[in-house]
Amino acid sequence: MTAMAHEPMATDKETLLDFFLGLDTPQGFRAELVEGEIVVTPPPDGDHEDYLGIIGRQVTRRSATDIQISGYKGLVLSGADDQPADHVIPDATIAPYAMRLFRGAEPWMPSKGVAMVVEVTSSRSRNDRVAKRHAYARGAVPLCLLVDRAKSAVTIFSEPKGADHLSTHTAPFGDPLPLPAPFSFDLDTAAFL
Repeated sequence: MTAMAHEPMATDKETLLDFFLGLDTPQGFRAELVEGEIVVTPPPDGDHEDYLGIIGRQVTRRSATDIQISGYKGLVLSGADDQPADHVIPDATIAPYAMRLFRGAEPWMPSKGVAMVVEVTSSRSRNDRVAKRHAYARGAVPLCLLVDRAKSAVTIFSEPKGADHLSTHTAPFGDPLPLPAPFSFDLDTAAFL
């Protein structure tokens, strides 16, 4: 059997970004470019969507500031080290309604004005727990809410600096989790049980 030679794929950041932006993913799948790695995620399961619904309902009803939520909005964030810009799709992107941040936005928009992103862990939980959290910190997104289904806990990461957050607060499912301004209420996680 004769081995076929293949030309090596270019790895410079512009070529990687061009390849990523040209992907044609199947309907329902999400493709993201996080820390120089292309990640394709299948459609979420029902429990994943239930957690998002619980959070969305509380955020819109209980926040001190009128809030607007976008599901699966593409964000362009600063890349890690010498990698191309991160292109991430949070499970939910939340901003003050008065900003009308999503109106007229491109499919991949900058994170300026985003108040909080929400991630519910999926099959690639390390990506949700670490790589995407670091991308949000580099993009100066003030708050990142992580629902960790495997650990039965919810964490709010705040005060982004560099590639991480200076402050974290975790509550097990069933306990309230205080959300800082502009939300200023305790997220009730009892329904996560």
